Amino acid sequence: QVQLVESGGGLVQAGGSLRLSCAASGRTFSNYAMGWFRQAPGKEREFVAAISWNGGSTYYTDSVKGRFTISRDNAKNMVYLQMNSLKPEDTAVYYCNQKVYSGSFSSADRYLEGWGQGTLVTVSL
Repeated sequence: QVQLVESGGGLVQAGGSLRLSCAASGRTFSNYAMGWFRQAPGKEREFVAAISWNGGSTYYTDSVKGRFTISRDNAKNMVYLQMNSLKPEDTAVYYCNQKVYSGSFSSADRYLEGWGQGTLVTVSL
């Protein structure tokens, strides 16, 4: 059973930066792509970014391109999301997950059914 633990969220002013971390255990981490999703209050969970199993390919939703960077360290079973130039609309609970099915990197149903507790990012004006 895979366990995913997100951390690094917090309160930041618009224009600031945060680095989110996700620790994964319970499955051969390096075999799978990983993704970050977020859910804002009253909204559906949405795709943010994904990274292939070896880090060679990355994918971003349009609203974060040029501001966020996803990376991974397979030796440490970690995936990261560096978030720069944060905006109030980035406020959400951020979740990482492991992509275990083929198909679109941006579709949540391609990832594990279970989600971690997430980490809250709040961006103030």
